[in-house]
Amino acid sequence: MFEVHVLASGSDGNCTVIESDGEAVMIDVGLSCKKIMSLMDQEGVDREVIKAILVTHEHSDHVAGVGPTARKFGVPVMCNEATFSAMDVGMVDYVPFQTRGSFDVGSLHVTPLPTSHNAAEPCAFLVESDEHSALLATDTGKLSFQIEHALGMVDIAVLESNYDKKMLIEGPYPYHLKKLIDSDHGHLSNVDCGDALRRTHHDGRQVFLAHLSRTNNEPDVARETVSDITGIKRMNIDCLEFQGDTRTLRV
Repeated sequence: MFEVHVLASGSDGNCTVIESDGEAVMIDVGLSCKKIMSLMDQEGVDREVIKAILVTHEHSDHVAGVGPTARKFGVPVMCNEATFSAMDVGMVDYVPFQTRGSFDVGSLHVTPLPTSHNAAEPCAFLVESDEHSALLATDTGKLSFQIEHALGMVDIAVLESNYDKKMLIEGPYPYHLKKLIDSDHGHLSNVDCGDALRRTHHDGRQVFLAHLSRTNNEPDVARETVSDITGIKRMNIDCLEFQGDTRTLRV
């Protein structure tokens, strides 16, 4: 069984566990350790399967609970050196990696892929077992060739669909923040996400829309937009509906 457990996704905090045959990596911990453990119980994820915590970038909604969770679980923190230098997670077992390289965590093969965001050296992760694969790519204003290539091959795509452009323009954020979000170093819009999924479509891929803005997006708007662009039925496009919601995708 290959499973992707989305425990949290959005500006309030992010955490995803990718598991295969009793071994797993946790990607980002943007909530407290106590909250993460509660969400793991809710989704039926055993903490003993977690072998490492991978970090995409240093923003607090991705790293707020990294240190305490790594110490509680007794697992290493893995990220590139620029990201580690930009965050404060206290005393942890730190294992660096090179973005654009690859490494193994137990039976899982992990490839970090560069993203485009206002952070030190942000990345996405392609995680592969012997038979299946998943991509988690959020917090990026545009998609690299490597990420699009991965989208075209994975069984499960967890892809950012952060904002509806009309809601962003008409929303309460100050102009400079709207401009950043809508830039190449910001986030992917619903349309950007839909276009990428359409370009890389292949049968059987499961789609999860991640990191939806609480202010500038709505689950129904994101699903409808992506469905209209890709032709994928709305019922086959998943996302979190509310804070505290969790999901597991399986192949």
